[in-house]
Amino acid sequence: MNTTQIYMIGVGGQGIGLLAEVLAHAGDRAGLAIRAVDTHGLAQRGGSVESFLRVGTRVFSPLVAPGEADLVIALERTEALRGLCTYARPGGRLVWYETAWQPLAVRLGREAPVETAAILEHAASLGVNARPVHVPDLPDPRMQNVAVLATIAGLGWIPGLATNHYREALEALAPPRAVAANLALFDAVVTAAESGRARA
Repeated sequence: MNTTQIYMIGVGGQGIGLLAEVLAHAGDRAGLAIRAVDTHGLAQRGGSVESFLRVGTRVFSPLVAPGEADLVIALERTEALRGLCTYARPGGRLVWYETAWQPLAVRLGREAPVETAAILEHAASLGVNARPVHVPDLPDPRMQNVAVLATIAGLGWIPGLATNHYREALEALAPPRAVAANLALFDAVVTAAESGRARA
């Protein structure tokens, strides 16, 4: 394998930082080279939070150039469309949690909210494999990042990483009080993703 370039985007408070850290630790457990960098912006005030991660056998810089991400990961619809339009490479992959945190422009009526159909349509125009993630009755909205992580693991979307690498990293990094619940969710979503992958 060469290098998988990953761009992650979310809103402050959604858990992009933990998601990026788990992915980096999973890559390390797999014996791969990792380079990562975060851009927090207005994370404390609900602003966009970005993380860049490059994983593989030959990795020299953490930054991913616009239009070159093999995998775009987002934790809500508006950021999913932004990441898709800016960073996804043609033929790449996009995964996002199917929820929306309305930007100020939407709340003021200056812009229309982003709909799932618009994301899927634009992804199709780029040949991007797009996958929304939604878990009914999620016990805690702070676990949306784990649902996205488990989907990536179950689909095998990062070459060189096996499910156990993700799981071990999550177990080591999740808040102690939330480890059991996070691992239970991870296992359930991985099983569903693997099942869907087998049927595809």
